[in-house]
Amino acid sequence: MNGCELSLAVSALACAIAKGKSSQQIALLAAFFTQLGDTLATIDLTNVLNAQQCSDSEASIK
Repeated sequence: MNGCELSLAVSALACAIAKGKSSQQIALLAAFFTQLGDTLATIDLTNVLNAQQCSDSEASIK
């Protein structure tokens, strides 16, 4: 899936989720998914940094 296809799929999903919801419900869902994305990014970065630290530690031992 390329970037345009992913963007279209996300937009279609957002429209489907928003259908029939109030403005307040949509805002809450937006905040929820924003926090979810930010938390996933934090987890990924932490994993990358921890892996780099382990790699650096192993390299200094050798």
